[in-house]
Amino acid sequence: MKKALAAAIAATLIISPVPASAQATNFTLINATDIDFTALKVRRYGTDEWKPLVIAPVPVGKAGGRGSVQFNNPDCAFDLQATLPDGRIVVWPGVNLCEAKVVTLNRNDRGQLWVDYQ
Repeated sequence: MKKALAAAIAATLIISPVPASAQATNFTLINATDIDFTALKVRRYGTDEWKPLVIAPVPVGKAGGRGSVQFNNPDCAFDLQATLPDGRIVVWPGVNLCEAKVVTLNRNDRGQLWVDYQ
């Protein structure tokens, strides 16, 4: 009886679906700020290496612009960095790119930054 119960439990564990692990994939990026960006970069949260963010169509950095980002990474948390026309840098830290289909970068008239997700 114990062997039959153990076999039934083992069979249940084997056929149970394994949840898919979250990861960052392609998304649409919207520049909902009132400024143009001359460059956009991305880095994994907590690291130092910035990489260019490849967006089509280029340039998506125009205020109100939008574009598709081809992205695939097993991590979820990233920082997004924009270079402004005057050379200043702004950063949206800890952006969760897992399961995000649309990422909207926002900035108000006081310079506060935030991200909206869809």
